[in-house]
Amino acid sequence: MDFIIKKNTSSNKTVRMSDDLIEKINAIANEQNVSFNQVVVQCCEYAIENIKKSDNKNLTERD
Repeated sequence: MDFIIKKNTSSNKTVRMSDDLIEKINAIANEQNVSFNQVVVQCCEYAIENIKKSDNKNLTERD
């Protein structure tokens, strides 16, 4: 069996956030000793995974 290294792909995307939200995310990142980006990605992933079933159905219908 061959050893295959898997590489995650990612892309850049610009988003606008309120200064207040940026400050909150920065505070969490500093407290947890992780990057701003890691906090944003994990928050988004958590929100998507925990969206209500009925909302999730509507979300997939729009795609």
